[in-house]
Amino acid sequence: NLALVLDSQGKYDESEALNRRTLEGREKILGPDHPTTLPSLKNLAQVLKSQGKYYKSEVMHRRELEGCEKILGPGHPDTLISVSNLASVLQSQGKYKESETMHRHALEQRKKILVPDHPKTQLSANNLARVLRLQ
Repeated sequence: NLALVLDSQGKYDESEALNRRTLEGREKILGPDHPTTLPSLKNLAQVLKSQGKYYKSEVMHRRELEGCEKILGPGHPDTLISVSNLASVLQSQGKYKESETMHRHALEQRKKILVPDHPKTQLSANNLARVLRLQ
């Protein structure tokens, strides 16, 4: 929680260090694919993105997505958040086609699981529109 506060205050180096410490501890004690470890990957990926360390952020997001798909399944809401987060960091790197593919996947899954007018479905549609506009 402190790492998230530091991130929101723009204290990225401190936040990154705490996020790394948390991730390492959870991986050591719980294992790399434990459901409690996965948010630590996401939090570290987010602070790396905030710092403009897009490639490192992408690596963390890919690890998180792989774990979510394995543990929670491809259609789980947390997995779809992971898909969207990865698509966002890909977009930040100019990898628009891959980002588009991921945003389309999140949108289609949310349409199946939720109703088309659900706020998260609409968010996925908006994310897709943004990357299409950039192309």
